[in-house]
Amino acid sequence: MTASLSPSHRSQARTADHRTLEQAGLRGLPALEPRPPLHLVAQEGQLQVHTASYRGSYGTVLSQALRSAGLGSRVMVAQFLKGGVVQGPDAAVTLCDRLTWIRPAVLECLSGPAADADPAVVDAVRALWDVCSIRLRTGDLDQLVLDELGLAIAFGYLNETEVLSRLEQRPPSMDVIITGPSIPDSLMALADQVTELRRGF
Repeated sequence: MTASLSPSHRSQARTADHRTLEQAGLRGLPALEPRPPLHLVAQEGQLQVHTASYRGSYGTVLSQALRSAGLGSRVMVAQFLKGGVVQGPDAAVTLCDRLTWIRPAVLECLSGPAADADPAVVDAVRALWDVCSIRLRTGDLDQLVLDELGLAIAFGYLNETEVLSRLEQRPPSMDVIITGPSIPDSLMALADQVTELRRGF
């Protein structure tokens, strides 16, 4: 059976230990003062613009979005003018369990003004922006890719002032990537980074 020491005996034992250390030429370690807990800085998101004078040149951005989702980020890719799969927000495709991909519920890719389009087509593009606007407000994504957003504005499907206002109020931790031609100057001025792609000859 192990005998327990009284408080006075424990104090004497500690004193003896210190004397033994001092006789050997060693010193005990000083007591450490408690430090305040670390305050981690939240990651700050960026608004990036990838633009060119032609369409269909942003495969790199889309592949990076897929890779980010594979590494655990919550990602959404919205392709405003790409059709052909009659997808729509209610039939979004999920990849890697983390990437949501949406296109408008239209039969073909859009390449003309909204004024010449069927009202149902205009509503389909608008429905995509409504979903993106909600995600920008709630901040429940790590990355949002807005493919051909500038062209959707230039064609008249979306309102530039409304889009700009929502992007200005985006969550500070979310990365937003805008791709495509015809990016308005107002969105360019808001960007943290602009990448311009040029055709190789």
